[in-house]
Amino acid sequence: MRWLVLYARSRQVPASAAAVVLVTLTVWALNRPGPVDLGMAVLVLTANVAAGSVGLGGRDVTLERTAAIRWVPRRAAHVLLIGAFAGAALLTVRAAGAELAPAEVVLRDSAGLVGLAALGAALCGAQFAWTLPTGWIAVTLLIPIPRGTAGEVLSWMLFPAGTAVSDAMAWGLLAIGTGVYATAGPRR
Repeated sequence: MRWLVLYARSRQVPASAAAVVLVTLTVWALNRPGPVDLGMAVLVLTANVAAGSVGLGGRDVTLERTAAIRWVPRRAAHVLLIGAFAGAALLTVRAAGAELAPAEVVLRDSAGLVGLAALGAALCGAQFAWTLPTGWIAVTLLIPIPRGTAGEVLSWMLFPAGTAVSDAMAWGLLAIGTGVYATAGPRR
């Protein structure tokens, strides 16, 4: 148990969790009656994933690479827990009465976004892990969605659940991002 507490503190989990709770409470407090735009729900989910992604690396990456423990399952579990916590926070607001995205869309989008964050940590370092999910949502919300398969690939977050290409894109990002980050760790 002591190892888990030390790990959580070194990965800034309390601060990340506080940021996710603050974003989620703000969305709940500002929610007006009626449905919320799906883009807004995905933006909140992206903020939650970005807040959690700061802990994808410790203060000394070299020390982590020399430690005599198995990092692959710990890193994979950390990525999956970030996605679960980010999605659960949004689903809690939904259960409290806010009409946000459907649960299937929240599950799919949190999986894809956390996969992007993990890939960002592996490619850019933990301090910049937030750039890939934030950049992707910016492109998705600011550029008109092209028609066809290209639109489903680029804007997978905004399509309904059950869209084959969007679902495959999100789950593929989760698998690739988690796999690369778990094996390689954060970039130095």
